[in-house]
Amino acid sequence: MQILLDMQPKSLTPALYITGLGSQYPPYLLGPKDLDKLAARFCDLSRPGIKKLLQVNRSTGIETRSAIQPYEAGFATQKDPPSISDIDQFFRQAGVDLAVQACQKALKDANIAPEQITHTVGVTCTNQGNPGYDFHVARQLNLPLNVDRTLLHGVGCAGGLSIMRAAAQIAGGASLRRKPARILAFACELCTPNVRHYLSMAELGTNSGQVNIAATLFSDAAAAFVLCNEYAMAQDTQVTAQFELLEWGCDLVAGTAEHMTFYSDIDGLSIVVCPLKKP
Repeated sequence: MQILLDMQPKSLTPALYITGLGSQYPPYLLGPKDLDKLAARFCDLSRPGIKKLLQVNRSTGIETRSAIQPYEAGFATQKDPPSISDIDQFFRQAGVDLAVQACQKALKDANIAPEQITHTVGVTCTNQGNPGYDFHVARQLNLPLNVDRTLLHGVGCAGGLSIMRAAAQIAGGASLRRKPARILAFACELCTPNVRHYLSMAELGTNSGQVNIAATLFSDAAAAFVLCNEYAMAQDTQVTAQFELLEWGCDLVAGTAEHMTFYSDIDGLSIVVCPLKKP
């Protein structure tokens, strides 16, 4: 009986720790006036959708939004909005680079080398494809070839919490097997490359009460963290826990499925954020 007891896990509750954090913003900042100028260059400002969009732009209270490119370069200067193919190709260079920089900061903060990482969990809603962008991030970081990768999609603004939940479940599974888990989790979104598409949608719209306000809200950035279980912590004496992850979960709010949607179409990535209703 004593032998059988020793073969069982000491506890059914794993000990999970965030050991490193990192974030990376692109070099440019955009203010409300920048969107006003961009709209004036390409759109008919008398159209009801554009008028409403710019009204919202000036009333959000957002002073600056981080951007991967200024509105004087790249997609913002072209005659036509970028295609979905253009945006995909751009993300797989600029978005991957941004995520890599955030991951490097998290690894340094955790005092963990890339070759020690056992798993990755990535998330984005502004890119999709095969191989996923997490593959390119892992390759640039020189992670082990046998690193266990998980890529989440279709999550949106809940992405940061979703990778924490997924990483916790993976680390907990490793703990039950008495194996170390050092999980690099990261998120990256590039929203500003879609702004030309949002402006075109607003210009074509005839109902100012249904204008898409995404162009006035979202920006670009990447963030990462390292999550370790108790077996990794026991092996890595140089690693210090910054936070302990105690619990996680997921809930759906009934009747809100259409409050925010994000789909690819022939002209780019199309987002709808809580359509404005007429008073």
